[in-house]
Amino acid sequence: MTENTELTGKVVLVTGASRGIGYAAALEAARRGAHVIAVARTVGGLEELDDSIQEVGGSSTLVPFDLRDGDAIDRLGAAIFERWGHLDGLVANAGLLGTLSPVPHLKPDEFDKVFAINVTANYRLLRSLDLLLRQSAAGRAVFLSSSSARSARPFWGLYAASKAALDAMVKSYAGEMNTTNVKTNVFYPGAVRTAMRAKAMPGEDPDTLPQPSDIAPKIVDLLSPGVTENGKLYDVTKGVFEEL
Repeated sequence: MTENTELTGKVVLVTGASRGIGYAAALEAARRGAHVIAVARTVGGLEELDDSIQEVGGSSTLVPFDLRDGDAIDRLGAAIFERWGHLDGLVANAGLLGTLSPVPHLKPDEFDKVFAINVTANYRLLRSLDLLLRQSAAGRAVFLSSSSARSARPFWGLYAASKAALDAMVKSYAGEMNTTNVKTNVFYPGAVRTAMRAKAMPGEDPDTLPQPSDIAPKIVDLLSPGVTENGKLYDVTKGVFEEL
């Protein structure tokens, strides 16, 4: 099988890269030749990722910080500009589940924290990285969301609302990119064997779920220069693009 090198020489930023889906996506991007800028709070997880990336012959830059720090996001954008002058790919994966609870029982600080990571941090990323994506010959961004944005099941109100807000924001931004080389889409990963899934569904048998490495290639596919879809949803459980 021919090695996939379509991202060789590309610069790709992945948030929530220290574990789970973000870790797998970062490793997959590196395997395809990208230099990965890995963002997460957990230094140990980032160092493990760096070891894995080196094992596949890739390279990475580790950036440990909390995405609630908007000034740090701005500094990151400035640092990318200084070093590379552009950004070819963004995998906005970091997210919080929050508490599964009746909406009136949610604590205000919990509500604010989930929106800070799932919505505000992604706005700050777009604010900081937009010019860098435009400077790429084929800037690509994919935002990890959830079908909860549409199902809005009882007790899932906080998470569902945050993901619905994310979907709406990404759709608007994508429309603004119609006359540029930037393509931006949303990815629904479905049920995956992650710590977040275990928290949400504690009685579920994790062996029945796909691993993050099983879906990572589909995420990284959306960073390909050959992607023409923009402002669309890719639901991995259906395997097709849909309207957001």
